[in-house]
Amino acid sequence: MTDRYFELRNKKIEEIVEGDNMIISKHLKKVNKVIVEITKLLTNVFVFAVISGLLFNDPFGVIGTISSLMSQVGEQGLAGFISLAIIVLVYRK
Repeated sequence: MTDRYFELRNKKIEEIVEGDNMIISKHLKKVNKVIVEITKLLTNVFVFAVISGLLFNDPFGVIGTISSLMSQVGEQGLAGFISLAIIVLVYRK
C-alpha cells in the first residue's frame, strides 16, 4: 500500500509541476508576442523616420545619426565595423 501511495503522490506532484509550467509558458508566449509587436512597430517608425528624413531635410535627425555612426565606424576601424556587424545581425533576427 505504501508503494501505491508514493506512486499517486509522485503523479500528483508531476501534474502540479507540469500545470505550473504550462501557465508560465502561456504567459511567456503572451509577453513574447507583445515584444514582437512592439519591435514591428518600432521598425515601421524607424523606416518612416528615414524616408521622411530623405524627403524633408531630416526633421527627426535620423539621417544625421546614421551618418555619424558610419563616420565613427570609419574612425574606429575594424572594431567599429565588427560592432556594426553585430548590431546588424542582432537586428535581423
